[in-house]
Amino acid sequence: MKPFPLPSPPLSRSSAFTLIELVVSSALMAVVLGAAYVCLQAGIATRRTIEPRSDRAQAARIALSLLSADLRAACPLHKGPEFLGTATPGNLDFATHHFTPRREGEGDYSCVSWFIKADPSSGESVLYRRRNPGFAPDPLSGGRREEILRPVQDLTLEFYDGFEWFDSWGDPNGEAKQASSFRPRPNLVGLPTAVRISLAVPGESIPSASPGNTPTNAPPLVFNTVVRLEIETPAPSTSTPSTPDNSAPNTPPNPAGF
Repeated sequence: MKPFPLPSPPLSRSSAFTLIELVVSSALMAVVLGAAYVCLQAGIATRRTIEPRSDRAQAARIALSLLSADLRAACPLHKGPEFLGTATPGNLDFATHHFTPRREGEGDYSCVSWFIKADPSSGESVLYRRRNPGFAPDPLSGGRREEILRPVQDLTLEFYDGFEWFDSWGDPNGEAKQASSFRPRPNLVGLPTAVRISLAVPGESIPSASPGNTPTNAPPLVFNTVVRLEIETPAPSTSTPSTPDNSAPNTPPNPAGF
């Protein structure tokens, strides 16, 4: 007698993905990768836009701090006009104690010039500083010129005498023009009380979103500051005037914001 055959176990379902599941997962993966690529491209474009602007802003701040340090330690030139300055384009000639001697015979006194000049090779406007340490025969020339900032769009200067602002300071001829003027001109002699500086650098070039279009330029970066010169003032007199004056003291206005 033959034994009764046992029933075979049921066939288990296959663990593989179906075609529909593969299509859906591939579509979701494509959407995720596409979104990640768009975010990456936006980050790269933002970095390319911000980095040149931040670099120019940092270079302009450094140039402004150097000019401010020279002005805070300003002193009269030893020969000719004591201080010369024009508004636009900004040009300065003065002496300063903001100088570290590096050679034998040098002290902490240097003739300084700040000016803007176009570079013949590139056509860009460059901010230069000329320094001539010591008592030079011609304080307005000689020495060594160094490049401070490139490119520069504009440098505007204003000069304060304690009462009002002037667009220029000093007499290039050294005569102060007092003999031919009926009105006192305090901006022709001595040192100014403060200098207001406005430094502008051109904005960076922004590439166009559409290929083939001309890139546009961002707005210029403008930096403003007011530098007060550390000028020694004479000590007040201790003598008692013969006739007392009970009027209010003539205090000059303070538009510089000190």
